[in-house]
Formats: sequence, C-alpha cells, structure tokens
Amino acid sequence: MRALLQKTMLGVAISTSLAMSQSAWAAGMLQVAGDKNQAIRIIDHDVAVTINNGFAKVEVTQRFANPNSDTVEAVYNFPLPKSASLSEMSILSGETRLNGEVLPKKQAETIYEEQKSQGKEAGLAKQNSYKSLDFKVYPLMPKQDVTVRFVYYQPVVLDTGVGRFVYPLSEGGTDEAGQQFWAKNEQVDNSFSIDINVKSAWPIDSVRAPNLEQIAKISHKNAYQWQLKAEQMGKSLNQDVVFYYRLADNLSGRVEVIPYKAAKDKEGTFMLVVTPGVDLKPLNAGADYTFVLDVSGSMDTKLATLIKGIEQTLGKMTGNDRFRVVAFNDTAQQVIPMTLATPDNVQRAIEQLKKLRSGGGTNLYSAVREGLSQLNADRVNNMILVTDGVTNQGLLEPKAFADLVKQYDLRIFAFVMGNNANWPLVRLIADASGGFYAGVSNDDDIVGQVLLAKSKVTSEALHHVDLKMDGVATYDMVGNLGKKIYRGQQIVMFGHYQQAGKVKLNLQASLSGQDKTYSTEFNLPEVATANPELERLWALAKVEDVQKLSMLGVIPEEKAQKAVQDLGVKYQIVTEETSMVVLKDDAFASRRIARQNQQRIAVEQQAQSVAAQQAPQNYRVDNSQPTFNRPAHSLSRGGGGGAANPLMLLVLGLLAIFSFKRRR
Repeated sequence: MRALLQKTMLGVAISTSLAMSQSAWAAGMLQVAGDKNQAIRIIDHDVAVTINNGFAKVEVTQRFANPNSDTVEAVYNFPLPKSASLSEMSILSGETRLNGEVLPKKQAETIYEEQKSQGKEAGLAKQNSYKSLDFKVYPLMPKQDVTVRFVYYQPVVLDTGVGRFVYPLSEGGTDEAGQQFWAKNEQVDNSFSIDINVKSAWPIDSVRAPNLEQIAKISHKNAYQWQLKAEQMGKSLNQDVVFYYRLADNLSGRVEVIPYKAAKDKEGTFMLVVTPGVDLKPLNAGADYTFVLDVSGSMDTKLATLIKGIEQTLGKMTGNDRFRVVAFNDTAQQVIPMTLATPDNVQRAIEQLKKLRSGGGTNLYSAVREGLSQLNADRVNNMILVTDGVTNQGLLEPKAFADLVKQYDLRIFAFVMGNNANWPLVRLIADASGGFYAGVSNDDDIVGQVLLAKSKVTSEALHHVDLKMDGVATYDMVGNLGKKIYRGQQIVMFGHYQQAGKVKLNLQASLSGQDKTYSTEFNLPEVATANPELERLWALAKVEDVQKLSMLGVIPEEKAQKAVQDLGVKYQIVTEETSMVVLKDDAFASRRIARQNQQRIAVEQQAQSVAAQQAPQNYRVDNSQPTFNRPAHSLSRGGGGGAANPLMLLVLGLLAIFSFKRRR
C-alpha cells in the first residue's frame, strides 16, 4: 500500500490537483499540431433529432470555411455515441453535391486517396473503434465554404419510465497521444442549433435538457409529441447535450412489436420491446461494497471531486454495511480493507482517500482481480467500478475478464466516465456478473441519474431470465436480454421473420426464489412499410453481438471481422470494418459501385415523410392478453425504497465531477 501511496497518492491539496488539470478533448476540426495554416473554421453547426418508436435519427449539418490561401484537407472528429452507427453522409461544395456509399474499409480508403491524389472531390467517414467518427473532405479550396451533412441512428431505451438521449461533444480528455499530435478548433463562429422532436405512443409528462434551460424553447402539440429547440451563438463544441423525457405515471407493463417488411416475398425485421410490470420489492439488508477506483493519469481532472463523491457515499452508509476501497493505475492495491461503516471508520477512510493522486497507466484486469478478492460468501457482495480510460497495461484479453468475473458471486455496477472510454469491455464485465453499466456524461441531470441508480440497487431483480417465441419462425434474435432484469429496465430485441402469422411469447424468470412465466400472443404482418430503419438497427445490434462473441473467443477474430464487414456493406452502416466514401454520382458510376445506400435512403426518407404527417403509432400487442398485471416502474411511483445506498451517492459524486469541471 505504501508504494502505491508514494506513486499515485502524494498528499497534495485538492485545489492543486484541479489546477494542474488539462482541458477536455472535444469535437471539432483537426489540424496537425504546428501546422502554419490557420485553423479551418466551423461556421454553423445544426442538429435535428427525431425520437420515435425506441430509436433516434440524428441529422447533423455543419458548414466549414478555409481561411487560408492554400487548398487543404478538412478533418473533423466527432465522439461516437454508444450503440450508434453512421448511415448517411453528403458534401455540398458550391454547386457540387457528393453522396456516400459504405464499402469495405480498405477499399473506401483507397478510393478516397486516389481521388485526393487526382485533385478530385471526395469525402471519407470512418469509425475509430468505439471512440469516434473521423470525417475527411478534400479539397477545401482557399476562402471556400463547404457543408457536410451526416446521419446516424441509435436506440433510445426507457429506464424507469425515463428516456435519455445524449448528443456527444466532449470526448473526455483521455486521448493524450491525440492531443499531442492534433490541434483542434472546437469553436463555432456563428450559430449552434439543436431541434429535438419526440413522438411517443405513451403520454409524456415532461422533458428537460439541463444545460440548455436558459436558451431552450420547449413546446408540445399534445401529450404524445414534444419539441425542444435551442440556438446559441459562438458555442464551443466541448459540452454534451443531454435530453430527458419522462412518461406519465402508472402506465401498464407491456409488450410492443414494431415490424418492417417491404413486401410479402421479402424478409421481415421487427423490434420487440418488453417493459415489465412486476412488483420488485425493496432490499434493506446490509451489504458489502468494494469500490474499485481508477486513479490513472486520465483521471487528473476528475479525481478530487470523485473523492468528494466517495466521501458522501461512505457518510450515508448504514451500520450494517461494510466497505472496501481498491485504487488502480499501472497496478491495483487495496487502499482501505473491508471495514464496518461506523462513523469513526468512515472518517478515517475519508482522510486517507483525500491523499489519492492520479498518475500512470490503466491496468483494468489487475483492478478487477483485486476487487474480487476477500469476498464474504455469507453477505451480498457488490463491486462499484469507476473508470474513464482505455485499459492499456496488464492483461488485455476480454475473455480473461469474463472468465475471471464468472468465478465469483457478486454484481458489478460499472460507471463509464466520458464518451471515449472502453464501453464494450466494461459492458462485457458487467454482463458477466449479472450487474449493469451506465455511461455518465458531463451534463447529466444529477437528481435523475441518482434516482435511476437507486431504483435498481435497492430493489429485487428478475433472475434466470429467458425469452422464448413459438409459432411463426423468428430468427437472428439480438439485443440486450441478460440473465437479470433490474427495476425499470426494458428488454429490447431485434429479429427476422419470413412468414406472417401468430407468435406466442413466454418470458421466464425467477423472482424471490419462485419461477414466473409472463406470456402473450401477437401477429407478425405480411407487409409493413413504416419503419425501414429497423433493418439498420438490427444490423447494428448484430454487429455488437458478433464483436462481443469475438471478445469472448466464441468466434475467431478473422471470422468476426468478415461478418462485421458483410453486415456493414449489406445494411450500409459504418463499422470498424467498413467506411463510407463520398463521391460524385459519375465517380460511383465509373467505378461500377452499386448505389445501395442511395436506395436505402430513398426508402427511409419516404417512410419518414409519411410518419411526420401522422400521430405516433401505438405498437402494443398484448392489449387483449396482457403480459403483466402491474404498472411499469416509474420514478414518480418511488425510487425503490430502502436507506440511502452507496451506488446512488457515488453517481451523485461522479456527476458532480463534470458539473464542477464545466463551471471552472
């Protein structure tokens, strides 16, 4: 312990740690550090969001300007939202318009470089693993403007009756190498605007965007259609936009099925959404909490306030609770042994934690392994893992993490801080333990996130969950179904079908040691043309599933890469194995590149045009045979009961990190 204290916990004042902090890495125009050219300017940045039927369509339009006398290549970096994929990109330069098609990554990059070498117009959009989208545009002529438009889709899942959408702009400040290589202009010269439209089949009580409250105009046509509009001059693109909408209270538990089938002879796609209405009683017994805290160098800006959050957490524990703290960077060591949460013990722990100091790399495996030691089989064990970086030291094989976690009886609640942390790995760790993970933005609503976390930790869960569908054949099922369902969680699954007809659904689970079955029947239609975007969303979920299986060693890496590439090309989504090349129509024709994306976009735009003129459609299928006999969980019906709990208060501390950071 002494060695770790000497290395990473040099007893300095909190104010000193914050004074040494670096600024966050944000969305914006990239330029090689030291380049003598003036930075490419961002003139306007406009965002249009439509949230409907469990997913969001996000359309971003930006106008750039080259203030230099030389022709340059524009490079724009954008934090990649979790579980989102780019589906459309276009470039407007003068009278010239270019559109995008998704190709295998190497092919797309080769074509872009060929066009660039010939001085011809081209663009390229590629995914930088799970971290960001990189956009390239060439040529940007002297004193010329260029407009870039891109579209992506992402699921928007309700949690305890609350929908949460994040438009990510802050990357979190963890890419030190990137910051050294690139200079970034994140300043919008003129206008930043965002227009969020929400359509819901279920009545909405209220909406809010915490960091836009002073400038946002909120209106609603009725209880089912709300809109938020905001505009700001001279905004810096370093602050996420977080938007919440809360459904009305006492809505029933339900099953919804949203279908898409272009024709009788075409394969159909559907999204199944199960919102449980189940009585999950409060848990009040004392438990053991192991806090595993990232104190690597990337935590420099966050560590002081994180410690304040831990201080609040420990101060609110009950006398039946015990706590332990593990800190990690290059290595992991126990900082505080398992200790009964008496006032004296808590005070001593707080004084010790105030000595924490950030530094070094990130050895996540060592941290998890140390956190799993010293568990008491006679008590409920929980691990609270907090990290904002990418593991870069020690054992890195994802399967090793899953194999390690599965050996122990505990839940891991993981908090991913910032937009570029390794959320695929953190998700795998949480899933392996039957826990859950959550992203924390710099602009989250503190109260809301606290209540959401509290409702899960202090209530029973459904265990040994299994979903069976009989009748008409359904296949290729992918989604977020785990072995446990916590209070307020939705099940969201995507699948395929060929023949129309009746399906019987059985959700089997264990509650309080008793086996439960929740059932209903519904019909899949022969033709349903309203939601063509479902095909891309299925493909996105399938890609994530393939990548997870590859991480676990179930699918060989080469086979997984080929599968992801094929999915990306077929469904025209940008993945780690596919990129979008943006060209003139005649350039595609000369290279004999099929216009698959052009065709998909036309179908999607037609359906969206029709939907825009209609009221939100209700896709509930269990009205005549209700699956659940209780209302779905909501915050307004209570947060789950029990005393103040460590996870709830830790979330408060984590969110305060970002609030403090942005007020500086």
